[in-house]
Amino acid sequence: MLMLKKLIKGAALSAAIVLTPQLAQAEEWKFAIEEIPGSIMDSYAQEFKQRIEAKTNGDVTVKIYPLGTLGTPTELVEQVADGVVQFANVSVGNLGTIVPESQIFLLTYTLPSDSDSVSKLLGSSPVIYDQLGQDFENKGLKLHRLYSEGPQVWTTNRDIRSPADFDNFKMRVMVSPILLQAYEDLGASPTPLAFGEVYGALQLKQVDGQVNPVSAIEEMKFYEVTDYMIWAGEQELVTSVLSGTDWYETLSPARQQLVSDTTAELQDYIHGIVDRFNAEKLEKIKAARPEIKMVQLSDAERAAFRERSQATHAAYVDIVGDRGQSLLDALLAEVEAL
Repeated sequence: MLMLKKLIKGAALSAAIVLTPQLAQAEEWKFAIEEIPGSIMDSYAQEFKQRIEAKTNGDVTVKIYPLGTLGTPTELVEQVADGVVQFANVSVGNLGTIVPESQIFLLTYTLPSDSDSVSKLLGSSPVIYDQLGQDFENKGLKLHRLYSEGPQVWTTNRDIRSPADFDNFKMRVMVSPILLQAYEDLGASPTPLAFGEVYGALQLKQVDGQVNPVSAIEEMKFYEVTDYMIWAGEQELVTSVLSGTDWYETLSPARQQLVSDTTAELQDYIHGIVDRFNAEKLEKIKAARPEIKMVQLSDAERAAFRERSQATHAAYVDIVGDRGQSLLDALLAEVEAL
């Protein structure tokens, strides 16, 4: 009997030794996004989940939290910095009060004019990942990737062709000092509002317009409460994929490489998704509301707004300081090289 007990105890110990490493590796990563299920951000998070879980044979599972589940975009970033949430995908426009330097991507008429060049820049720029990445780390954030959700489109209740047309026009923007300045420089009266409040504000005429990519306009049904969709070519919606540096540094080198490789792979994937989403969503808008007026500003009309945007560059430097001037000069040089 004693021998049997020893054998049983020994077998149990051996099983524990075999199982313990597997149990220690099993973990869940929370991934919070600021958009609804079925959105571009959701597509990114779902693909990230699928690839991470496949590569780790299920040792890592990823749980996705969509719009409003864990709080506002700013709260998501704070939770990431604190390690409560492992990943967040939020628009750069929601980072201005946390990482002021990131507002460089909110400057109008600064990024390349075509989406392929924007995607290339955001995927491999040394200015972004070697220089701006350090500004994120100073705030306890690891910048994994930036990607674009496509050209920004104005949805408005009147035709906007020149800065003068923006007179006494309340344009909803994200909460960012530079965005407020940017649309003031373009001639509008910028009005910060949470994303979830925009539809009601448009419907009740509390704001006269808003700016987002076509995909968001369709998903949030902003086209139902607007008369015009205007392509002014002023910027693209740049979003960030973040972790907290404290949490990230607890990962093994293999896990860190896993995250780096996966986010790199997703750069081309999400660019294709963005192009497809925006094309399909635009067709849905046209079918649902054929009377909406769609306007492409001419080169001359865009030039008037572009001239106004130079004042915002100076405001960015005023807010960020010499560091901002250095980043802006370096980024503009990369854009010129493209």
